[in-house]
Amino acid sequence: MQTKCHPLVSTTLGTSRELVSFHFGDARKGETIYLQASLHADETPAMLTAWSLKQRLAALEAEGRVRGEVVLVPVANPIGLSQHVLGQFLGRFEANSGHNFNRNFPMPSAAALIERVSARFSSDDAAHNARLLRGALVDLLGETRAKNEFESLRLALLTLASGADVVLDLHCSLEATMHIYTSPASWPAIEPLARYLGANGVLLATDSGGQSFDEVHTLLWNEVRERLGEKTPLGAPNVAATIEHRGQRDVDYDTASHDADAIVDYLIARGVIEGQAKDAPPLAQPATPLAGSQQLTAPVSGIVVYRAKVGARLKAGEPVFDIVDPISDAVTTVKTTNDGVFYMRRAIRFVYAGAPMGRVTGEKAIRSGVLIGA
Repeated sequence: MQTKCHPLVSTTLGTSRELVSFHFGDARKGETIYLQASLHADETPAMLTAWSLKQRLAALEAEGRVRGEVVLVPVANPIGLSQHVLGQFLGRFEANSGHNFNRNFPMPSAAALIERVSARFSSDDAAHNARLLRGALVDLLGETRAKNEFESLRLALLTLASGADVVLDLHCSLEATMHIYTSPASWPAIEPLARYLGANGVLLATDSGGQSFDEVHTLLWNEVRERLGEKTPLGAPNVAATIEHRGQRDVDYDTASHDADAIVDYLIARGVIEGQAKDAPPLAQPATPLAGSQQLTAPVSGIVVYRAKVGARLKAGEPVFDIVDPISDAVTTVKTTNDGVFYMRRAIRFVYAGAPMGRVTGEKAIRSGVLIGA
């Protein structure tokens, strides 16, 4: 195992932070898999899973079983970890700018990337072209200069991930069942992982509108492929996904151990770790379009009483939650219009009118534009 430290730009006098990555195996021997945890710093279950995974990878490497390279960043957001206001942990947004840590990641353009390597493309070796483009992307990012700590964190994460064949961004929601966000192009490669993890929902979108960490890799690859056309072969698409490790309070050794074991099983199935791959269990739920998920909102303010458990499979018309007004005694019931899984919900129990309350998966697209929240 190699440990690498990546200093971030210092924001003020007397302060400094660094990003730490752990590297297992050798990229020259196979695929490179990149995993990072808790880019939203208050999403602790992902960090504990990454810690459990780190122990397993160290043991597997000692046994000589790592056949490619695995890059692991168990603490992807040292900035957010320091943000506590009056006892409240604020890890989703950067306090200085208000920016969401997982939105609007800047990537070099496809045109700039192609121009950098166009003279070296092969007319018949798709794998060579993929390696060439990934190397050029890392070089382009290396030539970028960050102006502040926030930008330097983003640049360090992008640089570490951009040479990888598979990018897995480990998160969690507020209160949720295990679910995954990925693109239709990545889904065939991610499906075994969904099975091993026991994902209770898989949401598919090519472009959710948020320029999140996983999507910028696949979107860039899509644009490169479109610009190159059929004359220049290109290897498999960048595979990327966001893994939502249930809810913020789902932090325990057994759960983290299960998820780490599932990721190892996936790496064995891909051939990155030597071993006999386990049979993947059946998919808990079929993949559905992210545009098909119903965003439930609070029509009035009041006390929230959930009537559906998170992870429950609901039928259209079933009640999901009530909002109780303790002044007027009015009770407002909100029902789903989808058949699907109630895969995530808010953690607080008093809401304002218009507050987003949770989502239910659905088979048919009912939304467009930006599909993810702030």
